Amino acid sequence: MEIKKIMGNVTEFFNEFVAPVHKITSVEESDNNGWKLTVEVIEEKEYMKKYAKDEMLGVYDVYLNQDKEVTSYKRRDIRYRSSIKYEG
Repeated sequence: MEIKKIMGNVTEFFNEFVAPVHKITSVEESDNNGWKLTVEVIEEKEYMKKYAKDEMLGVYDVYLNQDKEVTSYKRRDIRYRSSIKYEG
């Protein structure tokens, strides 16, 4: 259950330091014996609620080392949750 542990570590990290995880959309092994994940989080939820706007969804690339610890992350995209985005 390696992937389960990886997803748990990333969720724990994001809940503490960034924002609660909405969805993990990919888990891949990286070239350096580590892992790369794509994570979606709801950005600025309270602000959006207050002004009755659609929630913003942040898409992050997250990298873990071989010990399954988060070593870096970067927001790749931000969009309205209701918008449809096709990646192909």
